[in-house]
Amino acid sequence: MRKLIFTEQLIREGEMIVAYCPELDVSSCGYTVPEARNNLQTALRLFLEEASKMGTLKDILLEAGYDLSKETLPSPTISIETQEMPLERKIAQCLA
Repeated sequence: MRKLIFTEQLIREGEMIVAYCPELDVSSCGYTVPEARNNLQTALRLFLEEASKMGTLKDILLEAGYDLSKETLPSPTISIETQEMPLERKIAQCLA
């Protein structure tokens, strides 16, 4: 069975947790991390099934950077890191 490896980003938005797959621009949410992850897997499965039915799955995966020649399709994501940036005084004052 072929497998797709994807990146999962978890972001808190109020009381919800958003799970996002940047490679395919698919997201879902839940009230807990496990619920958000499960919902993302469901959303990805439905997205891939619909793309397959429409005949666009191969094009979507190629455009996202996946190498379709492999049994396991590795994520094309190189790195996702948290960065720190100092805020200019005008911007920081708006947060006070």
